Amino acid sequence: MSGHSKWSTIKRKKEATDGARAKVFTKIGREIMVAVKEGGPDPSSNSKLRDLIAKAKSNNVPNDNIDRVIKKAAGESDKTNYEENVYEGYGPSGVAVIVECLTDNKNRTAADVRHYFDKFGGNMGTSGCVSFMFTSKGVIVVENTGLDEEKVMEDVFDLGATDFNIEGDSVEITTEPADMGTVRDGLTEKGYKILQAEVEKVPSTYTTLTDEDAIRKMGLLLEHLEDNDDVQNVWHNWDMPEEAE
Repeated sequence: MSGHSKWSTIKRKKEATDGARAKVFTKIGREIMVAVKEGGPDPSSNSKLRDLIAKAKSNNVPNDNIDRVIKKAAGESDKTNYEENVYEGYGPSGVAVIVECLTDNKNRTAADVRHYFDKFGGNMGTSGCVSFMFTSKGVIVVENTGLDEEKVMEDVFDLGATDFNIEGDSVEITTEPADMGTVRDGLTEKGYKILQAEVEKVPSTYTTLTDEDAIRKMGLLLEHLEDNDDVQNVWHNWDMPEEAE
């Protein structure tokens, strides 16, 4: 998942991952393994695992694959330990970038991430250098099949959402991070079709790039970061042009 809470960007990433589901599941699989080792294999008592199973299903990951990873992580034979690392920096023209990783070799991952920043006109900074520009929010996108706005408003606020926005064929609902799973489950019970549900880092301001070379390099930076198996999420405040989405 990359970028910010605009559904056009989410949709772009979802369309891209439809052609590369193996890579997507590699990333989600790591998150599931960490969640199982931290909170156990039962999603009814492990809310983080429950959220990740929903995330996997929204990315069309088969149930058999999900079950296999949970069983592997719960077994004593699996000795792989993934460590969470977050890197912050700037892309071309000062675009703020946060890179969230799960890795079994942090030296390799740090070197890779730094290389991408350097190669494509940016620079990796220190912890906290850009994170103050972002706020964590639960973002849920549901399909708009001619929904009644007043009914949507009643449902989302009754469930504890903080805001919603109807735009075209989708409805974007925001929540407090801790409430995302509860609101998502409640919407599902009410018959809404969930397209995306995730806690995202939403920027307070956006940076527009006008220089063609900067746009090209920023696109390549995001592409290389997202292609790295150790990278789970990339958040940025680039106000991406439609043709880049």
